[in-house]
Amino acid sequence: MSDASGRGQGNQTSARVIEQSTREEGIVRAGETPITHERPEDWGWHGESGKAGRIAGYAMIVLLLTLIFGNHRGQVENLWLIGSALVIAISLIWDSRRRKNAWRSR
Repeated sequence: MSDASGRGQGNQTSARVIEQSTREEGIVRAGETPITHERPEDWGWHGESGKAGRIAGYAMIVLLLTLIFGNHRGQVENLWLIGSALVIAISLIWDSRRRKNAWRSR
């Protein structure tokens, strides 16, 4: 544990203590800048795939349901295809309800 005398901090007299938002106090060495929060948008991530993702979801449902007509004999494959298509359909319905009730619809 460090105390007010500077023990435990390497006895750096040029360091300063700064307050960081949503974080504890930080010690910044001389000549360094404090760490700032970087938003995901700064790196190119915007959170949603938007309209293209919804179109791809509908295309995946159609693709999965067309795979039912094949040369397989068992019904287990059909159950997995229908179940996967159903999960995608439920997520698309949930997304449309979420966007309808959102402040800004995309």
